[in-house]
Amino acid sequence: MRFFNPSGPPRSGGSTDEVTGFLPDFCDNRTVFLIVLIVELLAFVLALTQSRTLERFWTELALASLFMQWVALASAMVLCRCRGWLARSPPPAVTLTSLGIVQLITLLCSLLALRLGADAGLDPRPLETLPVIAGNQAISGIITLMALRYFYVQHQWKQQVQAEARARLQALQARIRPHFLFNTLNTIASLIRSRPDPAEQAVLDLADLLRFALAQQDTITLQEELELTRHYLAIESLRLGDRLRVDWRLDPNLPLDLPIPALLLQPLVENAIYHGLQRLPEGGTLTIQIERRAHELQVNIANPRLAESGEHRGSGQRLAQENIRQRLQLAYKAIDPLTIIETPQHYQVSFTLPLSVQFTASEQFRVS
Repeated sequence: MRFFNPSGPPRSGGSTDEVTGFLPDFCDNRTVFLIVLIVELLAFVLALTQSRTLERFWTELALASLFMQWVALASAMVLCRCRGWLARSPPPAVTLTSLGIVQLITLLCSLLALRLGADAGLDPRPLETLPVIAGNQAISGIITLMALRYFYVQHQWKQQVQAEARARLQALQARIRPHFLFNTLNTIASLIRSRPDPAEQAVLDLADLLRFALAQQDTITLQEELELTRHYLAIESLRLGDRLRVDWRLDPNLPLDLPIPALLLQPLVENAIYHGLQRLPEGGTLTIQIERRAHELQVNIANPRLAESGEHRGSGQRLAQENIRQRLQLAYKAIDPLTIIETPQHYQVSFTLPLSVQFTASEQFRVS
């Protein structure tokens, strides 16, 4: 469900502090469909409570559905037109305004229904008109307040989840394993005299990694993510030598300018080396495969490992995978985006990146 953003296009960078309303987008087709479905279910329940025979049930269902759909769709249309102002207003004002709009539309629809009934010769007695209108207003008010409360609680929960995801990303960006940094510096020191060119390149690769860690970017392009991973692998290859073999299987038609959540590949590659390859005396082959399909990219990262390593997998591996899982869920609304295949000697992590979803840095943590 998409939430309003009255401040215009998202700003570049990692901030997500734009002011947003707690109401859903009543202009969105999915929201309108859900409204129609829920209202129809409510009409079904009301018809069941008011009818005693099957014939009476269908009559009550038709009348209740017609009236309630009028109110629901008209209210959605008005709230859609007022979405910009409502998104800039505080929650109490939004609640009172929305309640007032729905109550006014309910009253107008009640009067219209009574008028149509009078034209059809079904005019109720004057003493029965007021209870009918009051009942409609009461039911409409209760349902509206319950819905507004649900929207507000849901929005607060999503903001909390988004804030937690941002904190996890910042922690992941700021985390540079001490052993990796020390090993890199020692490797550079050992190469300065004997192999100055690789030592210089290692310094440049380390500088790129540190620069990205300090940049605090939420979103980068696929090409930038691949370059960041290559820099990391170049440093590790100096340390592990022939024990680290990388098999890049990249589709030739990859959309390199596709924006994706930052730090998807590099943490998984780091886990594959730290928890898998470096524990093997003979090393192994790290496979990084990105395959382009009709509407998505399929990403697979596989590595060999020791037979007993699955039982002693470190918490860092689980934390990194959970971080990536949560950010993929927020960015692409995926229920379970990570697929993990484990065998005693093999470990593989897979996920997909939709090609049709284009989002900027500040939209990564906004559920669309």
